Amino acid sequence: MMNAKFEAIWRSDLPIELIEAQAVICLVSEAEWITGHFPEAWKEAIASVKERGLFKGSESQLFTIPVMQSDMPITLILVGTGQYPLNPEGLRLAAVRAAKMTVKINADQVVFALPSSLLTYSLSQDIAAVAHALTEGFILGTYRRKTYKRNQQAYIGPERLIFHQDKVFQDEYEQQWYIGMERGKAFAEGTILARDLTNLPGNMLVPRDLASAAERLAEQHGLEYEVLDEQEMVKKGMGGLLSVGSGSVNPPRMIVLKYQGKSAWEGEIIGLVGKGITFDTGGISLKPRLGMEEMISDMGGAAAVLGALHTLCLIRPEQNVVVVIPSAENMPSGSAFKPGDIITTLSGRTVEILNTDAEGRLVLADGLTYAKELGATRIIDVATLTGAVVSALGDVATGAVSNDDPFLNEFILASKRTGEKVWPLPAYTEFEEMLRSEVADLRNSTGRYGASITAGLFIGTFAEGMPWIHLDIAGTAYVSKERGIHPKGATGAMVRTIADYVINQ
Repeated sequence: MMNAKFEAIWRSDLPIELIEAQAVICLVSEAEWITGHFPEAWKEAIASVKERGLFKGSESQLFTIPVMQSDMPITLILVGTGQYPLNPEGLRLAAVRAAKMTVKINADQVVFALPSSLLTYSLSQDIAAVAHALTEGFILGTYRRKTYKRNQQAYIGPERLIFHQDKVFQDEYEQQWYIGMERGKAFAEGTILARDLTNLPGNMLVPRDLASAAERLAEQHGLEYEVLDEQEMVKKGMGGLLSVGSGSVNPPRMIVLKYQGKSAWEGEIIGLVGKGITFDTGGISLKPRLGMEEMISDMGGAAAVLGALHTLCLIRPEQNVVVVIPSAENMPSGSAFKPGDIITTLSGRTVEILNTDAEGRLVLADGLTYAKELGATRIIDVATLTGAVVSALGDVATGAVSNDDPFLNEFILASKRTGEKVWPLPAYTEFEEMLRSEVADLRNSTGRYGASITAGLFIGTFAEGMPWIHLDIAGTAYVSKERGIHPKGATGAMVRTIADYVINQ
């Protein structure tokens, strides 16, 4: 959740001492802490901190000082940046740390004091990139997960962020700042949408609820959308999605949204396919009890593509995108699909079911085929797919499998711009051979060895040679403790990188 009234603006027409606020954030390098010029009203307090050696401007260091401004007590938040220029991720993290402090002190209005030497803080020397990183980081740093306590307090967080820099007279500088600031806000809002959806309890988000959330997003931005119910899926032959949803009283849904950024719906169309398993018990192949509550996050892929779509709608790049979300609840019951079953997917391929807990790849198989039918010319699928990727990469990096190295390399460049870590996994032919079944075209489980790769390649079979990337966010979509830009719980992983990739096409 974020403050619904939040706004970010730029000011350079007033001395910082005259701007009303409850908190002022200052980026301070080690050198500037020694030589920097601070407003007269702050000098005594800052001198005391210097004498006692409480703050040195070291990277990641955070320190607060009570000072007076316009005869009112405020909190000065010093954020150390170390000795060297920061990349966008460093600036983003600095803003996150400062934002968390503004929430702790209940600051409604916050001034972000930018040094006159601001561009020396950035390796890119790009005004818009700096504004983007700082705005995005600040908004994401104020995020708080919704709770459901009886005496629930309303969300408290900053309502206004004022970026302030003295003596800036170039109109182009201010224009570039606003471009970056608006883009940073759009990236943050898309990530927060994904976090909010992923954090919803399983009883508050079943497939029809996920479809309703997608419909609201489509109506907000004037998008074309479609939701197929189980009867329509039967007519089309979506056996993968229907099988996974067969054990639940909450029927599956196939959700489609279309973003048209070009004058015509032709040429390259990027397909975004997100796994929407709103809760995963494992089905007949039941998961262990411990940790099952975190399976509310098994629709993190669906949340990611919806969040990315929201960001795209705010920025409006000239690109056409189709979003496809196969959504189901994987439950055990008398009607559930079973190990040993043979199912037929939308593509016509048959699959031998060896493990009903390997369900994500089945719904994504139908999702990829449907995205192709809707005109996609290249596809990115996103899924909390395997525990194996967590064993390999922990909750630090997203695993990627692709059939197109240039496509994947472009996507990894986007991840470097956003600070989201993506690690390519090898797609060797030997792994593909492990998917062969004696009684069907494919089998849905190959055992422990290379499990995250074979799971990805199973999905890639349904791309049928079309450029395709699979992103396994099982480790990165939902984390057990706060770290860096990520809060505890849902992270909104891959929203920003997908959006960045599409925009830069």
